[in-house]
Amino acid sequence: MRLLLEDPLLDAYFYAGDLLLAAVNAPAFDWSLLSDLGARLRTVITTLPEAAAADLPRGAAEELARFVARPGSSH
Repeated sequence: MRLLLEDPLLDAYFYAGDLLLAAVNAPAFDWSLLSDLGARLRTVITTLPEAAAADLPRGAAEELARFVARPGSSH
């Protein structure tokens, strides 16, 4: 599924999971500055239903697992 964002400055298509994967692939240093937000994102990721994860692009599950397992993670 593609999503069209209606914005005069941004005319692009995004696929399911694009924003989530962009977030988890942000540099670890950036997440160290936002540790509370990172902890919240880890909670969301670990509670995702399997069906939601199945709709993500190939390799996304591994990327999410790497984010959850980063040093400093509470999980």
